[in-house]
Amino acid sequence: MEQYNDKKDKKIRKAAFVAVVGRPSVGKSTLVNRLCGEKVAIVSAVPQTTRNAIRGIVNREEGQIVFIDTPGRHISGKKLNRKLQEVSDRSIAGAELVLYVLDAVRVPAEEEEKIASDLARVLENPADKLVFAINKMDSPDANFAKAEEFVRRFFPNVGGDRCFKISALKHEGLEPLLSTLFALSSEGEAFYPEEYYTDQNVPFRIAEIIREKAMNRLWDELPHAIYVDVADAEFKENGTKLWVRAFIITERESQKGMIVGKGGEMIRSIRLAALKELKRIFDWKIELDLRVKASSDWRHNDGVLKRIID
Repeated sequence: MEQYNDKKDKKIRKAAFVAVVGRPSVGKSTLVNRLCGEKVAIVSAVPQTTRNAIRGIVNREEGQIVFIDTPGRHISGKKLNRKLQEVSDRSIAGAELVLYVLDAVRVPAEEEEKIASDLARVLENPADKLVFAINKMDSPDANFAKAEEFVRRFFPNVGGDRCFKISALKHEGLEPLLSTLFALSSEGEAFYPEEYYTDQNVPFRIAEIIREKAMNRLWDELPHAIYVDVADAEFKENGTKLWVRAFIITERESQKGMIVGKGGEMIRSIRLAALKELKRIFDWKIELDLRVKASSDWRHNDGVLKRIID
C-alpha cells in the first residue's frame, strides 16, 4: 500500500546515501553499475580497481538512492592502500546506510573478519545501517550458508531479512535488495536532478575509462603502477567535438615500453577501446591524443595521491 504525507497529500519520497563496501574483487563496482543501469564505475579483474568514492544514482518512484562505490578494503600498510582505506572510511561515516558485499565463493578469512570488525566498531548501531549482499550466487561454488553464518557471527542483532542472495553479473536478486534499501531510507528530497545517474565530471570519467582499458590489457604489477592524467580537454566545432590529450603515467621509464607495445600496438589498442566506450557515454565526437610518461615512484608521492584519490 502506498504511503502518503497527511499534510500535503503527497507520496513520501525517500533519499539516502548508501556506502558499498567489501573486499577487493567482490563485485562492488559491477553491482553499482547494475543497480544504476549505466556504466558508473570501471570494472577490471585486477583487485582494487576502484580508487575513489564513485557515486551512482538510482531514481525511482520511491525516491533517490546515491550509491557510493568504495575501494576494496584489505590489510596493507602501503601508502596507496592506506589512502584507499581512508576513502572507504569517509564514505561509511557520511552514509545513511551501508551495503556490505560478500563473495559467496570465497570463504571468509582474516581480511573479511577485519572488515566486519571495523564496521561493528565504527557503526553506532549496525542493526540500523547494515544490509548484506551475498554476491556471485550464479557460481556453482557459491556457498550462501557459509557467508550467512559469518554475518550472524559478527552482527547477531541484524535480522536475516537484511541478507540477500544476488548475482550482480547476471542481474539476479537485485530488486528485493533495492526495495529494502528504499524502505530503510529516510524521507527526504532528492540530492540530484532526476536525469543524473552519476556526478562525475567529464575529465574524471575519461581518465577512468582509459585506465580501465589499460588495466584490462596489461599484466602482473603494471596495472597498479599506472594512473591517467587528462592534461587538456577542449571543445571544438561549435561544441560538437571534444578534443582530449591524456597521459597514462607509470612509475618507471622501463615500464613505458610495455604500455606502448611493439610498434605502438598496445597504446593503440587502449586508445581505440577507450574511444569506443566514451562514444557510448557522451554525445559529442571525441578525439583522443593518448600518450605515456613516467613519474618516479608516484605511489609514494603525497601530492600525486592527494590529486588522484578522493
